[in-house]
Amino acid sequence: MANIDFAIGIGGEAGQGIATPGNILARIFARRGLHLNAYNAYQSIIRGGHTFLTIRAGDHPVRSMGDRLDVLIPLNQDTMDRHLGRMDAGSRVVFDVDKIKPGAAPAEVRLCPLPVKQLTAGDKLAANTVAVAATLQMLGIEFEPLEASLTKQFERKGEAVVKQNVGFARAGYDYAATNFHAFPFRAPKLATPLGILTGNEALGMGGAAAGVKFYAAYPMSPSTGVLMWMARHARQLGIMVRQVEDEIGVMNMLVGAAHAGCRAMCATSGGGFALMTEAVGMAGMLETPLVCIDVQRAGPATGVPTKTEQGDLWQALGAGQGDYPRFIVAPTTQLDLFTTVPELFNLCDRFQCPGLVLSDLMLSEGTASVDPADLNFNVPIERGEIIFPNGNGGAANPFGGANDRAYLRYRLTPSGISPRAVPGVPGHIHVAATDEHDEDGTLISDEFTNPHKRQAMVEKRGRKLAAALALIPAPRLVGPETAQVTLVGWGSTEGVIREAVEKLAAEEGIVANQLAIKWLVPFHTEAVTRLLTRAQRVIIVENNYSGQFARYLRSETGFAAHGHIRKYDGEPFMPHHLVHAVKEQLAGATALSVPRHEILV
Repeated sequence: MANIDFAIGIGGEAGQGIATPGNILARIFARRGLHLNAYNAYQSIIRGGHTFLTIRAGDHPVRSMGDRLDVLIPLNQDTMDRHLGRMDAGSRVVFDVDKIKPGAAPAEVRLCPLPVKQLTAGDKLAANTVAVAATLQMLGIEFEPLEASLTKQFERKGEAVVKQNVGFARAGYDYAATNFHAFPFRAPKLATPLGILTGNEALGMGGAAAGVKFYAAYPMSPSTGVLMWMARHARQLGIMVRQVEDEIGVMNMLVGAAHAGCRAMCATSGGGFALMTEAVGMAGMLETPLVCIDVQRAGPATGVPTKTEQGDLWQALGAGQGDYPRFIVAPTTQLDLFTTVPELFNLCDRFQCPGLVLSDLMLSEGTASVDPADLNFNVPIERGEIIFPNGNGGAANPFGGANDRAYLRYRLTPSGISPRAVPGVPGHIHVAATDEHDEDGTLISDEFTNPHKRQAMVEKRGRKLAAALALIPAPRLVGPETAQVTLVGWGSTEGVIREAVEKLAAEEGIVANQLAIKWLVPFHTEAVTRLLTRAQRVIIVENNYSGQFARYLRSETGFAAHGHIRKYDGEPFMPHHLVHAVKEQLAGATALSVPRHEILV
């Protein structure tokens, strides 16, 4: 039996309620055990503009929003005009015939006009419900799951509203059964129901699993979903959540909370992170562990707040002046966002330095299915060499002295790691300042200068990441060991590259493999160099204009890729973008491909 794989597009203007039918469809698909991937292209206005949600589902892992649509649900004429031309033979267009005119449809596209006014007794707000019901009927999905979803969706508005919407849905469902052809396939009901979550929800949940007890943020798209999740669950989980007046205050609060021994986290986007960087450097100087999430969007400055990009890599690499160790990681999926946060916190605590997570709008605001069994909240918590009052060393002085001067907070050690006492531990008073300091915290930058001590401190901090690298798994090739082309990406491009590799083999006869980079600092220089120097042809895929990762790769390894595929129009890659670019580069037409997004969204 062939794999089931279908995609539904719902479009309209902001304010038409596109999220509601999208959420209903996603829940129904996931509870049937179907895997899914959803991406919403929208504009930063409350009403008007164009919004388009793509939900792709199947009986196998769905790694991207894909290339095609099987169902189009246009809620206004603009959506019909924009997207009808991309529909393939056999696809369906479900629309309100009283409001929308289809125009000339491509050959063999089935138009499914719904007399919404007739079916709903003139209720103008019911078109979404009727269209979703008709679509589910054509997919062979029973009415009961839709009834249950509508009941849950509208139960707060009372029984009368629930009954009315269920009635509208039944009218649309029965009308489709009588008047529309069903799909040649059915959406199966699989054995294991799945859950759904957005990337931002996964980041919040990952913080909770990691033991975060302080979360601060200034709302900035597309990271605001993390703040919303944290605020919604703060009391239940015992997390202090603060919405702060600006990002400078956010990071300073984080440093203070982390210095006091609390696991502290924040999330922002590139513009907000730019304001945080001096305080990130302060965490580096104080050797204080914390985690900051940068959900990248199109820049510079305000840029395009509702569009995706991978443009902040060099900002993260250069965050804060001077040299100091930090971890930088770019998770590849929504589930990976969840599992990476606790892992990063353990590394930050052990090596006493800040950690940065690079997500992006596509990953953080995108929705994916997940097996609830994979959401492990009982992960190991490793705090490293930290000394609390009455515990983990108690009031004992690890250096055997009887007075505070014997405690060397920044003691020079072979590993670069010094025992960290939180404030309030008897016998462990020390100075924690942003100036360079001696082993016990005495400042050496204003009162006197000591080049030897300064050099020793810089080297002490710098020694940490060499040991950390051994604890981080090296990236590996996915696909055939010997290939005509190796596609290299970082962070969120992993899924679409994987699908492009499969398409190249199945549709074009081109053997490709993939190297997905997750951990950026520290970087597995030797392992990556070994893999890439053996490759026949290397093409780097990234969502930015200048090839930020390509430059970083060359700076770390000396390796220059043979080709590049870059996209910087605010929309994510689709599989066919990569397939076409690989073909043109293997043919010698170019070494730099810039896919053009065909649909204006």
